[in-house]
Amino acid sequence: MNFKSVLILIIATFSACATPQIPNQKTLKIGEVPAWSKEAIWYQIFVERFRNGDPSNDPTPKDIAGAYPDFVPEGWKITDWGHDWYKDDDYIQNITEEQKAEHNGFETFGQKSQLRRYGGDLQGVIDKLDYLEELGVTAIYFNPLNDAPSLHKYDARYWRHIDRNFGPTPEEDLKIIESEDPLDPSTWKMTGADKMFLRLIKELHRRDIKVILDYSWNHTGNTFWAWQDILKNQEKSAYKDWYWINSFDDPNTEKDEFDYDGWLNVKSLPELKETQAQNHKKGISAFEGNISSQEAKDLIFNITKRWLDPNNDGNTDDGVDGFRLDVAAEVPLGFWREYREVVKSVNQEAYLVGEVWWEDYPDKLLDPKPFLEGDVFDAVMNYRWYRSARQFFNASPKKLEASKFVQQLESQRENLNPDNNYAMMNLVSGHDSPRVLTSLFNKNKYKYQAKPDDNKNYKIHKPDAETYQTLKLLLAQQYTYIGAPHIWAGDEMGMWGADDPSCRKPLLWKDIEFEDEIAHPLNLERPRDKVAFDDDLFNYYKKLIQIRKDHPVLSHGEIEFLVVNDQKDLIAYSRYDDQTEVISVFNNSYQSQTIRVPVITSSENYLDALSTKNYQVKDLYVEVSLAPRTAMILIPQA
Repeated sequence: MNFKSVLILIIATFSACATPQIPNQKTLKIGEVPAWSKEAIWYQIFVERFRNGDPSNDPTPKDIAGAYPDFVPEGWKITDWGHDWYKDDDYIQNITEEQKAEHNGFETFGQKSQLRRYGGDLQGVIDKLDYLEELGVTAIYFNPLNDAPSLHKYDARYWRHIDRNFGPTPEEDLKIIESEDPLDPSTWKMTGADKMFLRLIKELHRRDIKVILDYSWNHTGNTFWAWQDILKNQEKSAYKDWYWINSFDDPNTEKDEFDYDGWLNVKSLPELKETQAQNHKKGISAFEGNISSQEAKDLIFNITKRWLDPNNDGNTDDGVDGFRLDVAAEVPLGFWREYREVVKSVNQEAYLVGEVWWEDYPDKLLDPKPFLEGDVFDAVMNYRWYRSARQFFNASPKKLEASKFVQQLESQRENLNPDNNYAMMNLVSGHDSPRVLTSLFNKNKYKYQAKPDDNKNYKIHKPDAETYQTLKLLLAQQYTYIGAPHIWAGDEMGMWGADDPSCRKPLLWKDIEFEDEIAHPLNLERPRDKVAFDDDLFNYYKKLIQIRKDHPVLSHGEIEFLVVNDQKDLIAYSRYDDQTEVISVFNNSYQSQTIRVPVITSSENYLDALSTKNYQVKDLYVEVSLAPRTAMILIPQA
């Protein structure tokens, strides 16, 4: 080998080392989404209420200090997993009159429930991976895992680490965290909880399950390290420009003049400062601008890259597959554009989904178009689809005719890029809304007066048989419509519950004994309900998931509405491509009906995947009979 050949070999070797090759990456076009996101079956996990796999790491009073309500009663302890949900914990009687007075009496269940911890952790998730695989989910959306004192973790203490009580070594993790420079990634280490999360990612990826993390870059908690520095040093703090601070304390007076903006006026969630102020009292809308502090942005970007590629070797197989971004409409578009560039520079196939919800609560939902122009998110949480579907299938709060339902669905899609529509996260419930069964059981407006604290007549007991039938009808539409179906962990188990906090009950594992639900938060009469895993509903979810997996046209195909009949309360649509189709038929009425549905394939018969009954094709039509309030999913047979 001559000198020139050796030199070329040395340069090539050096270049390969200096710029690691990222496997399975491609450059996405503007408006193009990660391919896997169209095929996802989402499962949302709220770790604190998922499963307690390791009681040795359960939170202590020290761990929850700083979370609402800013005190821990004498005798506080972890709540038993099977505890009657609305029954007071024993320690509630130890709350002092002074503590009650500081919180307007501290009498509502919503207030008292914020003290509860059940000890859910990452080990609990690891213990149930076989369950998730059996169900058939392909993507996990974790509510915030960042270290925080609350049960919900949106009040971050440290963004860069997994919560100390989610991992095996809480005390050791705290020592590691306190030894680091929070602004210098070169000093950041992996705690026990961090390492367990990385092992969980590896195991989920081994099972072909994607992982996304939930972060709120809009605010921190009041125990956040930078905020604590401001409380101590006031206007001398190096971080005073990170937040919306209205006035600092004057040490020469007895009065505390320190004042700042908290998210939705919640003082325990101080808001990061943007380059322009927004008055959300007049409604929420997309707005230009950025986060003011470059130092704060750099921290956010470094934490984002930490979880996308934990060992920074250019191979993202060991990292998360994207992020769910909290209260996204309240963060400037300029920041999100930068954020997208950071994320996609590490992993082009990473998925970004924004929480874009209310423009004006409780009547007007935001149009997500400004966030889906190809330069911000790949998708948003599709609350608009659910509100329309709930009104059609459930007459909530009033009946929506079939034609109006179809018009709403098409209107929701028409101004968005096609790829974004296919990547939407289509959800029927979540950690901020009533469980879907309870949502359907009550006929009120969507997420309005949806808990006893707000509406004494709100039904909190086990829903009736009609509600379960409606749910099955709704789910058949969710799993055959454009967009990726989402499950709020526990819905598939048959869990019911009012709006937050009662949508966050601990999950119904079969090896745990649950007390009957008999308590009412307002001490009103209610039925006595057995609390147990619902095998029938689980198997229905499992069947729908398998149908969607077996027929990729449900993830990628076009849609055409074939039957829209207001008088008979019927709809039918085809999900099709140039090879095949799947037809969904819905009898939304309370009478049995026979329907003629046109087909486009050359197949001589179609199979209903829900009942396994065959229907013959005649003159390019298939004639089917549906019982009241039922659906069919028709598959052409070879």
